[in-house]
Amino acid sequence: MNVLIIEDEKPAARRLNRMLAALNLEVQQMLHSVEESLNWLQNNEHPDLIFLDIQLSDGLSFEIFEEIEVKSAIIFTTAYDEYALKAFKLNSIDYLLKPLDEDELKVAVDKFKEHQPKQTDVQVNLDDIRRLLVNPVDRKFKKRLTIKVGQHIKIINIDEVECFYSENKSTYIHTKENRNHLLDHSLEYWQEQLNPEHFFRVNRTFIVHINAIKDIIAYSNSRLKLILHSYTETEIIVSRERVKDFKNWID
Repeated sequence: MNVLIIEDEKPAARRLNRMLAALNLEVQQMLHSVEESLNWLQNNEHPDLIFLDIQLSDGLSFEIFEEIEVKSAIIFTTAYDEYALKAFKLNSIDYLLKPLDEDELKVAVDKFKEHQPKQTDVQVNLDDIRRLLVNPVDRKFKKRLTIKVGQHIKIINIDEVECFYSENKSTYIHTKENRNHLLDHSLEYWQEQLNPEHFFRVNRTFIVHINAIKDIIAYSNSRLKLILHSYTETEIIVSRERVKDFKNWID
C-alpha cells in the first residue's frame, strides 16, 4: 500500500509517520502545503491512501481537489471540534481528531483495508465536508469589514464588496465604488467568514458576490467567464472543477 501524509506541522507529520510504521505501513512522501501537494500530485502516481490535514500553512486542503482529480482514498487528520467529526462519521471516509490516538488510527487503517472506497465516493464526501465547514449550523458571517485609508479606518458593508481577490501574495477587495483596498488576511480566511449564499469562490484567486455579476459567458474548456459591474482589471474565470457548483449556486 502506498501512503502519503499531507500535514503542515512537521512534528505531527513525523509522529504520524512513526505510528504508521508501527502498523507496517511505509509512507511514500510527507508534504506540508497546498502548493507542494499540488506539484507532487501532478508529477507522481497517486497513492492508495492519503492522510490529510484540513488546514495547511497556505490554505485549506480542499484547494488541492479543486485543481486536480485525486485518485486516492482520504483519511482526515484534523483539529476541528468533535461536533463536526460526528457529522463526518456519517461518511465512508475516516476522520481522526488530533492528537492522534494509536488505537483509532489502527481502526481507520483496518477499515480502509477491508472496504477500500472508490474514487468517486471520495469526491462526494469531500464536497459534503466542504459545505459543512463553510456553512456550519448557526454560523455568523461577516456583515462589515474595516480597512485603513491613510491615518483613517473606514467601515465597509460586506454587501458593498464586488469581489475578494489575491494578487502578488496579498488579498484585496473591489467595491461598488470601483475602488480596491488591501486586506490583512488571506483569501482562505475571508472564504470562511463570508455567507456562501452571497459569495462564491470561483477559482484560487477570486471570490465574487452574487449581485456583482453582470454577465456570464461560455469560455474555453467548459469554463465560464464572469463580467462584474465595475471590476475590469483581469478576467474572472470559473475553473472547470467549480462550474457545476457555481451553476447550482446561482440557480
